[in-house]
Amino acid sequence: MEAVSRTAQWTAAARALETEREDRLFADPYARTVADETGFELLARYDGGGIVPFLAIRTTYLDRAVVRAVEERGIRQVVFLAAGMDTRFFRLPWPDGVTVYELDRPALLEAKAEMLKDEPRPAGRTRITVPVDLTQDWTGPLKEAGWKSEEPVLWVVEGLLFFLPEQAVRTLISTLSAHAAPGSMLLGDVISKSALENPLARAFMKALEEDGNPWLFGTEEPEALLADCGWAVREVRQPGEDGAAFGRWPYPVPARTVPRVPRSFLFTCDLPTYEEETAA
Repeated sequence: MEAVSRTAQWTAAARALETEREDRLFADPYARTVADETGFELLARYDGGGIVPFLAIRTTYLDRAVVRAVEERGIRQVVFLAAGMDTRFFRLPWPDGVTVYELDRPALLEAKAEMLKDEPRPAGRTRITVPVDLTQDWTGPLKEAGWKSEEPVLWVVEGLLFFLPEQAVRTLISTLSAHAAPGSMLLGDVISKSALENPLARAFMKALEEDGNPWLFGTEEPEALLADCGWAVREVRQPGEDGAAFGRWPYPVPARTVPRVPRSFLFTCDLPTYEEETAA
């Protein structure tokens, strides 16, 4: 797999550690399999203080948001962009009739298929992998795979945006809103620019760069970014705040008004209606 794809095994290793805790927030019985030795080697290499608790919180936040979207909003198309070693298709309680699309680079999807080849497919749901390069046209291959742009969709961009330059981030998020039907949602995470410049994270950032996985993008104003790209922001949460703590975040959470603080943000967005757009 490409270097950037191997970071998916790093985050899978963190999910495996959370799963093996007695007070675990979630259970991912597939995480250790897809992490493989590479994931735990990277976890040791990238050991950056708050990374493991953050990954546990991010997984939990998105797990719960995904389940709410399909159960309460009735969305039946879920698209994971840069799906990596995500195993939610296998482990979440999906309603019947959901189709999960996983987009990622061909080599990663092939490796993941080999790792999970003996796992039984849960009944009542469909998983379709779509090999693409997200820097190229990917909506065409997604449509060819069966995705219906006229029906609501749940987009999930987990652990992706900080690997992209700013213009690519804006293009991607705008593409998601432009190709979404009314009732669609967007879930994901992004970091602050200050997180990229944090002196305490220099060794971590250097290791990522040396491995060919530099973090490139951060923003202090995720709400403005998402709104500029066509989304109505329902909530933005920092780890440790209400709705994004789960008893795992060990640090105080500075107010957003405090400048130059490394931050991570978890967000939930809706596609605004025509009335909301015109009112804005």
